[in-house]
Amino acid sequence: MAEDRITRDDLEAELRAVVGDPEGPIVRGRPTLLAVAAVTAVAIVGLVYMLGRRAGRLRSTVVEVRHF
Repeated sequence: MAEDRITRDDLEAELRAVVGDPEGPIVRGRPTLLAVAAVTAVAIVGLVYMLGRRAGRLRSTVVEVRHF
């Protein structure tokens, strides 16, 4: 009956078999993924800013005051 017990080593071995290596490709590629995500976020924010400025210029009214 003592052999039927599940040990910590058994759990770790099974988890490693299911999940894989803890230093797998996802963990190794994380810094690259973070850098790409940061650059993409900055590019999107910059694009939205520039489009907003352009839309603001097109929709703004220009008032010209002349002195006679």
